[in-house]
Amino acid sequence: MSRLRLASYNVHKCLGTDGRRRPGRVLDVVNALGADIVALQEADRRMGPRPAALPRRLVEEGSDLLAVEAEGFGPSLGFHGNAVLLRRGLAPREVHGIELPGLEPRGALMVEVDGAGGPLRVVAVHLGLRRRDRVRQIAAIRAALAARAAMPTVVMGDFNEWSRLKGIEGLGGYEVLAPGRSFHTLHPLGHLDRIALGEGIAMRDAGVTDTALARRASDHLPVWADVRVSAA
Repeated sequence: MSRLRLASYNVHKCLGTDGRRRPGRVLDVVNALGADIVALQEADRRMGPRPAALPRRLVEEGSDLLAVEAEGFGPSLGFHGNAVLLRRGLAPREVHGIELPGLEPRGALMVEVDGAGGPLRVVAVHLGLRRRDRVRQIAAIRAALAARAAMPTVVMGDFNEWSRLKGIEGLGGYEVLAPGRSFHTLHPLGHLDRIALGEGIAMRDAGVTDTALARRASDHLPVWADVRVSAA
């Protein structure tokens, strides 16, 4: 059994609420989380070849985290803007992109990690703006997971779901945490950022990091969960 801190953060392409694009302060917020595994959303610019909004070299030189790499990322930090950062010592075993259906291009990033306590699968997501699309996207993620070997799994990211109950029925069997109001940082109302824990993962604590710096760095506040992971 191992203990980990998981975190999810929509970094809004590193564009803060003051209108300034400052990757360095985004990384300062990430570092303050003290997380072992971080799922980022909007980690890349949206147009053209989607260059990283949070540069890989900045992460490597300015933190104890490394961004998971995969073939096809190109200049991007992640897949469809989804990136996964791992604390040094955690090694990615496999990395897969999952194309998601919907009105706008969306994807999820699935990373299988080897850690001291055994393997863990992380799915980083940024679901669509329409509930009908989100329902289909969750179904696509569940189908991709069903094709893989059994493993403790966490799905985390910006779910874009304002309801605490509806729209996430497809994650039956998961404990879906909505740690607190994370959007909009200037006046947090929505529990949009969530962490869903599968079998073999138990929550110890969870919360939202609401600091003056976090309120400037992005339009979302980061959420986190301390968990215990049991071997599959």
